[in-house]
Amino acid sequence: MRELKVAEEQRGRRRRRSLRRGGAVVLVVAIVIGLVVLLSSGSTPKKPAAAKSSTKTTSTSTSAPTSTTLPKGTPTTAPVSHTAVAPVCPPATPAGAAKRVIAFTKAPPTCVSPTGVYDATVRTDVGTFVVRLDAATGVAGVNDFVFLARYHFYDLTVFHRVIQGFVVQGGDPTGTGTGGPGYSFTGNTPPSSCTKVGDCYPTGTVALANSGAPSSDGSQFFVVLPGGGKQLTPNYTVIGHVISGMAVVDRIGADGAPSTNSAGTPKVLHHIVKVTITQVGA
Repeated sequence: MRELKVAEEQRGRRRRRSLRRGGAVVLVVAIVIGLVVLLSSGSTPKKPAAAKSSTKTTSTSTSAPTSTTLPKGTPTTAPVSHTAVAPVCPPATPAGAAKRVIAFTKAPPTCVSPTGVYDATVRTDVGTFVVRLDAATGVAGVNDFVFLARYHFYDLTVFHRVIQGFVVQGGDPTGTGTGGPGYSFTGNTPPSSCTKVGDCYPTGTVALANSGAPSSDGSQFFVVLPGGGKQLTPNYTVIGHVISGMAVVDRIGADGAPSTNSAGTPKVLHHIVKVTITQVGA
């Protein structure tokens, strides 16, 4: 009986050792399988879902302007010179200079008659208006505009600042409101007496924009819309007035920013296609 009991205990010990070895094997296999799965899943990372931006987009009261399409067959003019050149009087003909120039080293010499009268025909993407320029009222400003127009400076530029009931402004070759011809000059301002009756800038007046003083005149100009003259202080050089096509100016003005927006970014961006100068008086 003792031998049987000893044999039974030995068989029990063998079974327990076998179970422990089996459990260990199972555990090792499980660990190996887990490592394989983990490594396999990490070898080809999944494309992460697009993260939502936490940055909010702010906007001004005026949305970005849409741009009109220039009329079919719009001339591209001659090649443009982006290098500043010394100013020389261009040909005094409607065709003007053979090359478009948008930068000069200094203000131009006098290229117009001090008593000359000129018509500037401004063709835009929505029609044409004509500005009468009288050098006798301010030869420096008229000379500047005629000089630049004959060099095709204004061709294919935009009216970058338009405010309803105020002004339509253009003359910047960059379209940003900060561009100019590379120089500034001193123009003339209306007499201070005109502030008493508020007639310094009647509707249709064309004047040069400046950065705060007549000595900062350049290429930018504005056309006064109905009601706009009453809002202007007598600090701007008058070069002429619209004699025909004011309806075209009004149409451009209607596409401008509301009167509460001084930045004046227009709702629709209108273009100057071409400006042609014709002398109509001595």
